[in-house]
Amino acid sequence: MSYSELDVTAEDFKDLNYLTEEKVYEILALCEEIGNNSLLIGVIGKVFSNAECLVRSFRKEESNASLDSQGRSENEKENASMSASSASRSGEDDGSHDEVTVDVAAVRRVYDRILTDEKAESALVNAILCVMPSVEDELTYHDACAFDPNYLNLFVIVMENCNLHSPEYLDTALPFVCKAMCRLSLPAQARLARLWSRYDVRGIRRLAETFQQLITYTVVCHKFDEDNLVNDNEAVVSAAKCLKIVYYANVLAGELDPQQNEEEEDEILESNELTLQELLGEEERTPKGPRVDLLETELGVCVSDCRQPVVSFDEFINEPLNEVLEMDKDYVFYKVNAESKFAFMSCPFILNAVTKNQGLYYDNRIRMYSERRITALYSMVDGQQANPYLKLKVRRDHLIDDALISLEMFAMENPSDLKKQLYVEFEGEQGLDEGGISKEFFQLVVEELFNPDIGMFTYDENTKLFWFNSSSLENEGQYSLIGIVLGLAIYNNCILDVHFPMVIYRKLMGKKGTFLDLADSHPVLYKSLKELLDYEGNVEEDMTLTFQISQTDLFGNPVLHDLRENGDQIPVTNDNRKEFVTKYADYILNESVKVQFKAFRRGFHMVTNESPLKYLFRPDEIELLICGSRNLDFHALEESTDYDGGYSRECRVIKDFWETVHTFGQEQKRLFLQFTTGTDRAPVGGLGKLKLVIAKNGQDSDRLPTSHTCFNVLLLPEYSSKEKLRERLLKAITYAKGFGML
Repeated sequence: MSYSELDVTAEDFKDLNYLTEEKVYEILALCEEIGNNSLLIGVIGKVFSNAECLVRSFRKEESNASLDSQGRSENEKENASMSASSASRSGEDDGSHDEVTVDVAAVRRVYDRILTDEKAESALVNAILCVMPSVEDELTYHDACAFDPNYLNLFVIVMENCNLHSPEYLDTALPFVCKAMCRLSLPAQARLARLWSRYDVRGIRRLAETFQQLITYTVVCHKFDEDNLVNDNEAVVSAAKCLKIVYYANVLAGELDPQQNEEEEDEILESNELTLQELLGEEERTPKGPRVDLLETELGVCVSDCRQPVVSFDEFINEPLNEVLEMDKDYVFYKVNAESKFAFMSCPFILNAVTKNQGLYYDNRIRMYSERRITALYSMVDGQQANPYLKLKVRRDHLIDDALISLEMFAMENPSDLKKQLYVEFEGEQGLDEGGISKEFFQLVVEELFNPDIGMFTYDENTKLFWFNSSSLENEGQYSLIGIVLGLAIYNNCILDVHFPMVIYRKLMGKKGTFLDLADSHPVLYKSLKELLDYEGNVEEDMTLTFQISQTDLFGNPVLHDLRENGDQIPVTNDNRKEFVTKYADYILNESVKVQFKAFRRGFHMVTNESPLKYLFRPDEIELLICGSRNLDFHALEESTDYDGGYSRECRVIKDFWETVHTFGQEQKRLFLQFTTGTDRAPVGGLGKLKLVIAKNGQDSDRLPTSHTCFNVLLLPEYSSKEKLRERLLKAITYAKGFGML
């Protein structure tokens, strides 16, 4: 039966002030029959340009069952004033309205139908442009979400438009949507994140790609530099803030272990010295301690809680933005917390590891500079001897003892001295530390402390990873020294040859090790426990396990440990095997090494407790920061190398040099890097980020190549042949140790 026979006309939709999927289909059918889409265009324009109409639209069936003529249910009318008053009293959402009242599937089907019509889509664009300024005002001045919990439906409906990434939206409508969404209160943002966390991987990825597309489109279409900062572009800033909501939705939707947290850190002793601002009679503009993201706090979750996000964290990084971001300016905005300027460091998920490392570098250098100024002021006021550096004088044959005693003295007398720039002097050697000697110091300390013969760590030949030795005879100071060394390496921008499983970095970020971490740190044990969990037979009869486990101590003797009281009397059964696996993993990763790891963590936090390290970096990025990249791309190094002293890329010697280096094996390449830079690892971002300089060091001679590891400079004589160059270079990198004055 046709709509004309049912006497359905445009007049029936004249007073329509909310939409449902059925009503849209009725309008589409009527338009098709009369051969004119003007009715559809008019209804879209009316509903989508009115915030109240849009909020009431596309409700789920149970929500639509009792809507009145204005699209409000009886419950909503009764509870509106109550929710508003309670929200105004508490100032936050209690999470009771987290359920999505929008029929998202219906909205998507409707968009699929109406977006095929160009005029209907134009009406959508114009309607969004019309409604968003008023939405922004409502959120800014009246906190509309506090009065109507369903106000978020507006953003849910608009963001389901799969064409938002197209130019007609990117140019006009989408920036207005982002600008309005940024005005959501913190509880409303948290609720929207929880709503979106219920989406599947495709839904969350589409939302992320929409905001990423706006950022990329705006960056590409504009020229940003130090005079025209990307931080001042409202479209990019608002899109980044909206992307943060999707980012936390992605975290919430992933695999979480929020309850597995380490014990609270012991309070780090603060220095009795006044801060620079206090000395100068100024108020300190930046609070001490690591920054905490407010949305993260509101949601009660942190990024390190998420083992596996639904969408990879890497997909939230925007490379075009990273390329135009003036990090020195952004750091200043971040540090002073300026309300008028947005800092992308407050959205670290959008930054790559290289950019974040640059921000951390600025923070470390400014802190070092501040410590030097404080020292200078004290020397003038109190007549104290100026000591602007963390100066260590060590003997090569007593390296650990000298380093441990010196660092313990610094930590006890004035912990803030650890935040000064490191200056290392090897007794009896003439080298001046401009960075290179510190690199060798770190390398030698790590080599000695991680020597299996000392017994501080155990080494797994299969995984090539170290783990804390639970029966070590070394004192806690040795483990604190390792923690301090890791912290100092980050603080002084040095890379260490440390091989820890990822669980160590998770624990440094405040998370406990769990069963899943055994896959990386103890793969054989993980496989055995996984088989126990998956076993389909009778565990008690077939495996005869109890809640008592056995380990081997430093001398090879078995050590028994009860996972429960009288564990040897409690059999492992099908019912309690999960408890057994959980307690076993907790003992191996946490309880058995509690003393050693606590000392290690305390040393690490002595240096990094006021750093933005934890705020900016995820555990996997912390590993990259400490250990560098294991991928050695020497072609990228060749492209980034500069030349001095008469050499150029086209010189015969330089061509022979690179042809020779490219024929080296992996071990020889590592020796070359060690010789020229002081470390055999690539920095964050790869060898392309390393600025190597090759300088001419005289005419052909029998002299070996030399290097300034402080400045990554290789001094290369102009050898007469490729064979001689190879022989001299291999000899230099193979027998290089110690420092002298040239």
